[in-house]
Amino acid sequence: MKISDKLLNQLPKVELHCHLDGSLRVDSILDIAQKNNIELPTTNKDKLKNLLSIGNKRVTLEEYIARFDITLSVMQTPSSLNRIAYELIEDVSKENVRYIEVRYSPILHTMKGMTLDDAIISVRSGLENGYKDFGVKSGIIICGIRHISPEASLKLADLCVKFKNKGVVGFDLAGAEENFPAKDHREAFYMILNNNVNATIHAGEAFGPSSIHQAIHHCGAHRIGHGTRLKEDQNLLNYVNDHRITMEICLTSNWHTHSVRSLKQHPFRYYYDRGIRVTLNTDNRLISNTSLTKEFGLARDLFDFKLYDFREITIVAMKSSFLPHLERKLMIKNIAQEFENNFGILPEYVESRQN
Repeated sequence: MKISDKLLNQLPKVELHCHLDGSLRVDSILDIAQKNNIELPTTNKDKLKNLLSIGNKRVTLEEYIARFDITLSVMQTPSSLNRIAYELIEDVSKENVRYIEVRYSPILHTMKGMTLDDAIISVRSGLENGYKDFGVKSGIIICGIRHISPEASLKLADLCVKFKNKGVVGFDLAGAEENFPAKDHREAFYMILNNNVNATIHAGEAFGPSSIHQAIHHCGAHRIGHGTRLKEDQNLLNYVNDHRITMEICLTSNWHTHSVRSLKQHPFRYYYDRGIRVTLNTDNRLISNTSLTKEFGLARDLFDFKLYDFREITIVAMKSSFLPHLERKLMIKNIAQEFENNFGILPEYVESRQN
């Protein structure tokens, strides 16, 4: 029996790879722009959505990233960041997301004089208010940017350490991958690792497995964002599997940016069958016009995922989150009980794969 979209929407979910500046509401962009006299390419809602969302098109990673110029223009005040963070929690609560890690780069929100500290505090406040109203736990991942200077990444790493255990759970390196190697930013990651902060890095999306190798061995990444090219290096793939390094898979955006030839050829199922820790994520809800329910639907339609498969990747996502161990343990227990009580998915179906 096919799993309905309605049932997929009801499943408990965990998201580890979601960009705040790619997950705004179009209505909010228009409203904030009007209130702050910010010029947009258009004030027509449908036209603006078509400009921002890739839809059925495919673009280069650089063209994909260019759309953030519009969203970032309305994310330059503490009040706008607070609102956008809060609304994201409200949006994900509607598809039963229990925990989400929200990533962004505070340095991109200082064009009108907002401090880096305020860029963290305002998002944290929005997320906390969202938790109070909708019950979705969250954590912040601060992003360094590959094509901005390593010195900027070091500054952001210092900010990450400052807000460790104060809303921030990890550090990332995002942005254009080709010609901007992760190893150039290794000093920032030395600071992160030496202060016992978790790290994830975008790698193996627009560049080959050597990018993943750098992320792991030069920068100490605990998780990999995307990792679609890992399949090309079996030796590295075995290392990733042996060391339980998690892949943050984003099916729709990987298709949008030509990271895969087609969705059917995405290595997600291959990784899953090999026992690699894989999770499903949206990347950018607005830009890729997606939700976690839609990503689950793709896994159902393309790779024949069953309810027990969704239970497994959700538990794996929670295991791979950057929350403290005791918090993870409690949330895993609650999610497992929900799968069992509400959907009849018993532990014995999947325990042989859990590790």
